[in-house]
Amino acid sequence: MSDLADLLATNLLGADLTGSDLTGSDLTGSDLTGSDLTGSSAEEVPARLRERLVARAGAEHGLDVLYRVVDSPLGPLLLAATEAGLVRVAYAAQDHDAVLSDLADRIGSRILRTGSGLDEVARQLDAFFTGALVSVEVPLDLRLATGFRRQVLEHLRHIPAGQTETYAEVARGAGSPRAVRAVGTACATNPVPIVVPCHRVVRTDGSLGGYLGGAEAKAWLLAREAAA
Repeated sequence: MSDLADLLATNLLGADLTGSDLTGSDLTGSDLTGSDLTGSSAEEVPARLRERLVARAGAEHGLDVLYRVVDSPLGPLLLAATEAGLVRVAYAAQDHDAVLSDLADRIGSRILRTGSGLDEVARQLDAFFTGALVSVEVPLDLRLATGFRRQVLEHLRHIPAGQTETYAEVARGAGSPRAVRAVGTACATNPVPIVVPCHRVVRTDGSLGGYLGGAEAKAWLLAREAAA
């Protein structure tokens, strides 16, 4: 497999950017010369070419999901978005490969990794982690949550930073006072943790309860918000 083909196989699923799509002036001249491809691995292909492919894929072929991985105090986070908004935030413990496979099954197989896309989400998350922001306010695509789970997520968005609610309180706020266990399930399957703050839901006795990012991550988030 050529280096360019390897790049495409690594970062492009479903969108056809081979053959005639990558000929002529698109990959000649200043855009692609000399050592740009020769002897280079996929990771070494110039960023300008990578982002050009991202732009072309979106403009000419359409994308189902664009994603990137960012560093955070809680470990690597996968961020994924559709045209509608942020659709997925995933901790490393959730297995990023499995998350991408699920997105391909449930949304579409045209998935592209970008090095500089989703900049506003990444910027706000960074500001949130440093305490400069109390919440991340970006467009969301909550299609992965339906029914009562969606109602729970909508309620969670209104819990202020620095405050918590019990699972029972969330159940009442979401319109089903007896569905306490279902609230736990909704939090455990929250597709956009941190942004939709399921970490602000605790047990009636004040203990943290479970968290899809792990107990340490939940404690860290609550402590950071309490100190802000």
